[in-house]
Amino acid sequence: MEEKSTWARLRWPIKAIIIAIPLLALGYWAFDSGKFDGQSTSTSDTTAINISSNPSKQSTDDKRTFNYQPEKPVNGEYKGVIEVGASGFNSFVVNIDKQNHWEIISKDFGKSFVYEGLASTEDIRKGLKDYIGTMFDKGVKSKNIHFVISSGAQKEPKTAVIVSELKKMGFVVNLVTAEQEGKLALKCVLPPSYQDNSFVVDIGSGNTKISWVSGETKSLEAPGAKYYEKNLKDEDVYTEVKTLTAKIPAANREICFIIGGVPFELAQQTRTGEERFTVLNNPETYNTDKVKIKSGVNIYKAIKDATNCDTFVFDWDANFTIGFLLSLNK
Repeated sequence: MEEKSTWARLRWPIKAIIIAIPLLALGYWAFDSGKFDGQSTSTSDTTAINISSNPSKQSTDDKRTFNYQPEKPVNGEYKGVIEVGASGFNSFVVNIDKQNHWEIISKDFGKSFVYEGLASTEDIRKGLKDYIGTMFDKGVKSKNIHFVISSGAQKEPKTAVIVSELKKMGFVVNLVTAEQEGKLALKCVLPPSYQDNSFVVDIGSGNTKISWVSGETKSLEAPGAKYYEKNLKDEDVYTEVKTLTAKIPAANREICFIIGGVPFELAQQTRTGEERFTVLNNPETYNTDKVKIKSGVNIYKAIKDATNCDTFVFDWDANFTIGFLLSLNK
């Protein structure tokens, strides 16, 4: 009886110890991992971004998707456009119908031989002929091939040589302003069903275009990703971009459709397949060991901080020059 009585007295303290051990372990884990250190985890600070060269990436388990299927063109026609940009050539062959439904047939980004100082006049002419010949091979008629000189490229002295060669070859050269560029980007990138709650950003090398629809299409110009070549400071560009972006109405800040060279590079870091749309991660998560990407991410962060938008959708097929093609439809 005494042995049983002793067990009865000890049974509840033993059970309490067994229960307490995992609770103590859980408490230590929470303290050690910083769960209760009282620090905020917000990344929306209001200062210019300070980016390390090798930040850790977000886990692919956090990857978000944007499921939208544009309407396919019906009885469309192939059209080609070559963009002369501030960093090189981009070219697109697009199937477009009368209702401005479109799809990419081919795309070629970043031919930069002219801007690397390696090209003679003959090299330029040969390169342009190669582009044009490729479009002919894909079924684009001569009358449907267009050249567009971006607003950023117009600030490059070498662009004048390219324009001269194109005119000698008999082509019409279309010059666009930054405001026009922003509106053309929106025409291509922004799905009609998102017009009332979204905005568009095109981060180019020479400038950044920000556009939205509020009664009419609005477009603003900010510094581009190569602002470092103009000896502009990160903090000053951050402030300028943030101030401009703050003009976007609150109703249009739900989703940002974003294109341009740096967003292309960012989307490449996390793309897992051949999806048309890639949702970008937070600015702080990207590898920014290239100065152009570091500068572009500074612009991206300023836009994010100004709008508190948490969904930036990169479109792998879109370019403002496709908006130019769409504008030709009567």
